[in-house]
Amino acid sequence: MRKKLFHGMSTSFVLASMLLAGCNSGDTEVEGSSSPGTKSDPNEQITITFWDENAGPQRTPIWEELITRFEAEHKNIDVEYVGLPKDSAKQKLDAAIAADDMPDVGSVQTSWLPEFAARDALLPLDEQFDSWEEGSKINKSAVDFNKEIVMDGKLYGVPYTQNLDILWYRPDWFAEKNVKAPETWDEFFTAAESMTDKANNRYGYTIRGGAGGSFQLQRLMYAYSGLEEYVDKDGKSTINDPKHVEFLEKYFDMYQKFTPKSDITNGYKEMIAGFDTGAVAMVQHNVGSYGEHNESLEPGQFKALALPKSEDGKYVAEGGNTIGMSIFKSTEHPEAAWEFTAFINSAESQSYWNEKVGQIPTNSDVLQEDWVKNADHIKVAFEVYEDPNLVLYKPPFYLPDYRSILDNTVDSGIQNVMSGKVTVKEFLDEWAGAIEESQKQYDEHFKK
Repeated sequence: MRKKLFHGMSTSFVLASMLLAGCNSGDTEVEGSSSPGTKSDPNEQITITFWDENAGPQRTPIWEELITRFEAEHKNIDVEYVGLPKDSAKQKLDAAIAADDMPDVGSVQTSWLPEFAARDALLPLDEQFDSWEEGSKINKSAVDFNKEIVMDGKLYGVPYTQNLDILWYRPDWFAEKNVKAPETWDEFFTAAESMTDKANNRYGYTIRGGAGGSFQLQRLMYAYSGLEEYVDKDGKSTINDPKHVEFLEKYFDMYQKFTPKSDITNGYKEMIAGFDTGAVAMVQHNVGSYGEHNESLEPGQFKALALPKSEDGKYVAEGGNTIGMSIFKSTEHPEAAWEFTAFINSAESQSYWNEKVGQIPTNSDVLQEDWVKNADHIKVAFEVYEDPNLVLYKPPFYLPDYRSILDNTVDSGIQNVMSGKVTVKEFLDEWAGAIEESQKQYDEHFKK
């Protein structure tokens, strides 16, 4: 699906109309949901628990500051912060849902919403959002996308940040070796080789072979191939398309030649550390790792670069690359949880969080601020999102086991390829087969 984004850093900056088909399964009211605009009793001292799905030394202090600000404005509400490590957050939330021991409110990745909603773990937020005076300022296409990927078409997460996968590279190293920053995929592979200097423990690139590698891998694959569909109308996945086989054979051939041997077990922290400690020249992640790079490296030592265009000249990015605030159904304080959700999505809070992390705010008021207009890595994101040939491919977030396929089948499959146990073709065939089987079951149960 090709979409052209409006130009300018204003309310018109949206991540296009990222549509996914969904099924409505009725309009049953959920017990415990609060009335629109309801305020918690100011005479009752209450505590709500907030779970952060990407805790760590860089982001945890940001949340703690925002919580302090919220508590200063809401004297009767205490917010208990629980930080979950990125690579195990989904597993911990799964366990909490199974045990019916969920937090009141949490930071939830968009790709988790269909599964959590299907498990009846979240409260719908449509009434609160529609009556909230700031609601019209939140990126409408991102809000609509969150509704369209769940079966009942309701809003289960209010996105407070947007993201984009890019390359981070060391411009100072590239200048030393007189190597051009890659603009094409051929230049990318050549740069990885050219920037490798094993004698000085420098590698051209680093691969995320451990937990979470699946998401980054598929974003690279589709950026290379230019394919616009993840699953076609006949239920066949494009994951094992010949162009993806071609790309991954080149990509994994870099392992241990132009990348560290330790890449096979690299999670997020290890991958980013390789770049920030001066072991690798390029890393593919997203604009959200800006904060880590900014703390570890000096200005001029790191720079953002758009992923190369496909062979036919298109920028290809993943739709729905957002994170939002969700309220869990077991909360005893839905009004207070909503007040915290609205606070985090206010212009002031979104500005603080996104500037510190380096991601893209969803509140249109923040897009007018100088830090957004002047941040080089945000400019790169605008360059991609405003390109007239931008394509947003649509992962099947609506499949209840989509995320578990990536976490359990694809992550381990990456390591199997890197260790030589399976071929790229075998790996992609297994991945595509799992998606197609899930799509078949979905169609049988929900599209009668």
